[in-house]
Amino acid sequence: FSTQAERDDAKLERVRNIPLAELHPFKGHPFKVQNNEEMQRMIESIRKVGAITPALARPLPDGGYELISGHRRLAACQVLGVETMPVIVRELSDDEAVIAMVDANLQRETILPSEKAFSYKMRLEAMNRQGQRTDLTSTPVVSKSRSNEMLGEVGGESREQVRRYIRLTHLIPPLLDLVDSGKIAFRPAVELSFLTEEEQNSLLDSISSEQSTPSLAQALKMKEFSQNGRLNADVILSIMCEQKPNQKEKISFQSERLKPFIPKNFTAKQTEDYVIKALEYYHRYQLRQKERDR
Repeated sequence: FSTQAERDDAKLERVRNIPLAELHPFKGHPFKVQNNEEMQRMIESIRKVGAITPALARPLPDGGYELISGHRRLAACQVLGVETMPVIVRELSDDEAVIAMVDANLQRETILPSEKAFSYKMRLEAMNRQGQRTDLTSTPVVSKSRSNEMLGEVGGESREQVRRYIRLTHLIPPLLDLVDSGKIAFRPAVELSFLTEEEQNSLLDSISSEQSTPSLAQALKMKEFSQNGRLNADVILSIMCEQKPNQKEKISFQSERLKPFIPKNFTAKQTEDYVIKALEYYHRYQLRQKERDR
């Protein structure tokens, strides 16, 4: 039997080297572990100097630990065959764990729209629960709008932008994947989230057949038809067939063909200005040549 002092000491927060097998992903974790450049840098860093920054976890009732932050570090250690990693073990309630998980992961360099959407939703729900007492005569200590503002401060977003991101959680997964990949822009996606699941599936079929995604104007039109009970597969297809301003004929060049003539480290805008000036110069040259030939 352990003494009270030993039990109290066991609860003290400290960095421990925990076996990877005892670390379990956070339930409903909205952030994806992607094999991208950022992940490769982390793997290389751990390969060279080890996992220096500790992860954060909380003890599970049946043993082991639920990872609050450090999912990518765990994946990197698994790739490298590392057996343990440094972890700060902290006693946290469910809502405290959600808030800590979201806050830690919002510091990532790259965050997908779907990740922001579900993490903001989870954190807002946790904040709202923490701002309420359980007795029947109580009123929320923190209003929903104020919670949005506080959440926005954490993520560097306005209250309205937080609301827009949370709307994305109403999109069906295939449409949300198109938002993550950049094929559907953020603002049209927000408006499309007001469509019913059946309407969204019809839109997905239309996107597959037309090989194009809706503009903001088209998304707003679909939302209006949906709210009036007049949106169906035929109407969606008709709206999708409308020409968008950005579908007008454009002239494009492969960057490899331009590289030999463009100064290094030029931005896209600087490259565009450089090409325009070159064309203007060549045009004036052609005019001078015509004058000489007369």
